[in-house]
Amino acid sequence: MTEHLALKEADKIEVTTIIDNYVDVLLGNTDIVSRPPHAVEGEIAADTLLGEHGLSLLVTVYGGGGGHTVLFDTGYSKEGVIHNISYLGLSLDGVEAIILSHGHMDHTGSLYLLLDKMRKPMPVLVHPFAFTFPRYITRKDGGKDRLPKTLDREEIKKQGAEIVETANPTLVAGDMIAVSGEVERTTSFEKGMPNAVLERNGKMVKDPISDDQALYIRLKGKGLVVVGGCSHAGIINTVLYGKKITGEYRLHAVMGGFHLSGPLYEPILDTTIDALREMNPEVIVPMHCTGWKAIERFSKAFPSSFILNSVGSRFTFSSS
Repeated sequence: MTEHLALKEADKIEVTTIIDNYVDVLLGNTDIVSRPPHAVEGEIAADTLLGEHGLSLLVTVYGGGGGHTVLFDTGYSKEGVIHNISYLGLSLDGVEAIILSHGHMDHTGSLYLLLDKMRKPMPVLVHPFAFTFPRYITRKDGGKDRLPKTLDREEIKKQGAEIVETANPTLVAGDMIAVSGEVERTTSFEKGMPNAVLERNGKMVKDPISDDQALYIRLKGKGLVVVGGCSHAGIINTVLYGKKITGEYRLHAVMGGFHLSGPLYEPILDTTIDALREMNPEVIVPMHCTGWKAIERFSKAFPSSFILNSVGSRFTFSSS
């Protein structure tokens, strides 16, 4: 019998998109999501939000009379996240930890700049495999492109951070957020990233991207909220693992990168949608690496639960 994490329920959850691939300042508000205004006191802003191929989310959970905030991923460039934090008027003072979904550059780009602005010591939760280098993406012509090395243990420590390794599930934020650690892979159709390889003992081998991890939060009375970074383990595997380790089998919301962009992943779109339909989430917010074709498919398959993300969006999930 699986021993479940002692994950406490949250009364309310707020997820603010600091960076994502897509920006649209004309999207409207709903009961779940609010968007930043493009005009203030009758004037159109002279500046605007930035988007990039990256992800960064500010996640706050409320319960037991208090709140806890973590930063999930830090985008790609050294400009986007920093600019958007300032534009949105967000404060980093209350951030208790930075959680990295994995070691790829589009999730770690602003880490050192952010650490320089944050309290010390700042816990940085990261799977140990995230420090693996070199890592590559293979090309159709037989060549390969090396991913930049954006994570260095000593450099992180120099910036006043405390590295917390998360190979196993880890509770943070007053035990109201679970960091998945390495996600168990059980589905037959989710094969990871086929063109990712790494160098081991002088040979090129498949990169399992075992550092891939997600966040799990239990919303009181409604079920699990799953927040993925890239979901290289597969978004269905990610949800299934969350249910297994938390013992919460209701799925209220699933959001984040689903990594279904491009011809390598389009063949599993139907199967992924069918599996998610069986889970019947109330809210679906595909982001970042999900890909436009996949996002469009999700919008049609889940017309009542799909929400289009945009930089600056704030999602609020409440138990009441």
